[in-house]
Amino acid sequence: MKITKEELSSLINEEADILMKEEALLEHLQHGAVLEDGTPVCEACLFETISPALCECPDLIPEAEYRGRKVKLNKIMRGDVKKFKVFVKDPKTGKIKKVNFGHGGKSAKRKGEKTMRIRKSNPKARKNFRARHNCDNPGPKTKARYWACRTW
Repeated sequence: MKITKEELSSLINEEADILMKEEALLEHLQHGAVLEDGTPVCEACLFETISPALCECPDLIPEAEYRGRKVKLNKIMRGDVKKFKVFVKDPKTGKIKKVNFGHGGKSAKRKGEKTMRIRKSNPKARKNFRARHNCDNPGPKTKARYWACRTW
């Protein structure tokens, strides 16, 4: 069964309340749904995405304000100081925090250093990175190690 992203979002928006009340959301989504490009839809990720919208919890809002501008939370993007950045909500203070991670960016170029390439597809490099950064226990979302491990 192939569905488009638009159909998937409309399915989520229209039926989420009904399905959550019946506690059959995962069962409904586990029928092998795939996106247009053929990638399978991860039921657990869909459930996590839908759940915040249904419980209306203020901690799970996907957008927030950081220094006067709207930012998306928990979305890895190209960085300005380091190679990558992500905005997260600090559970201790309740404030939005910017986490910079990765080698390079403007700081490395200014020093005349080469920026390191991510060799994620190299099994040895991947294994060494994950061991070196203790990715089995990545720590809290407010730390760079968590996001670096997540990308690897």
